[in-house]
Amino acid sequence: MIVERKRYELFGKKIFEKLLIQSPFKIPNPMPDEACFLYMLQGQINYDTPNQKVIIPQNDAVLLKCGSYFSQIKSTVKAQKHEIVVIHFHPEILRKIYDTDLPKVFQQPIIVDSNIDLSTINNDFLIEKYIESLLFYFDNPSLISEDLLIIKLKEIILLLCQTKNAPLIQQILSQLFSPSSYSFKQIIESNLYYHFTTEELAEMTNLSLSSFKREFKKNYNDTPANYIRNKRLEKAAELLRISGERITDIAFDCGFNDLANFSKLFHDKFNNSPSNYRLDQISK
Repeated sequence: MIVERKRYELFGKKIFEKLLIQSPFKIPNPMPDEACFLYMLQGQINYDTPNQKVIIPQNDAVLLKCGSYFSQIKSTVKAQKHEIVVIHFHPEILRKIYDTDLPKVFQQPIIVDSNIDLSTINNDFLIEKYIESLLFYFDNPSLISEDLLIIKLKEIILLLCQTKNAPLIQQILSQLFSPSSYSFKQIIESNLYYHFTTEELAEMTNLSLSSFKREFKKNYNDTPANYIRNKRLEKAAELLRISGERITDIAFDCGFNDLANFSKLFHDKFNNSPSNYRLDQISK
């Protein structure tokens, strides 16, 4: 869960965030029109995209392309807290602050590699100093102004262009201005195992709640709540069969925050408890 959150918005959209998170926790994925930079102040984050799996330790960072999907914070130490600085890149904000003079990093490279989902930034001195300056402003919100936020946003883009991973970073940031088009079903399927409400899913698809429910019924012939619950339970059953993960972790990975509620729903669907279901599968 999020223990503490501080954020600054620019032109009505969140740009800078500092989060204190208690594991386990899943971070909502960037949507198709947004890229995202995360810096680990404390703890560790695991990223699992369609093409890459990486672990981001303390003092390292990651830049995620539009539409990267799955991230989670886990810890072997119970109740360990993780602290993260997040910077969001919105194309409409970038167009506004740069007017017609977008930096070269936003221009699509000659050769585009669609398999690049993210770029790690490891122990970069200038990035580290930049993060220290952001922390100062998080501690002194009275100093924040619109002009300062614009300067800090431009500064991180300049610093990212100077890292050793600059070519990868261009691959990612250039997609902000030529994003992929995501279908209704792609958005639903890629967010099945997050703790999103029906209202939040509707917002992701740019539909009103009533229109979302009608579109969902047309695509899946089911209600959102029923379909998503069944898909999560089926995924949990699969993991119980093939993995040795703790039942608590499986429940969380499949979108259930409450173990007791998960166990009840699982029993209702499979007429068996998760632990007995696993034992029955092993004995077969």
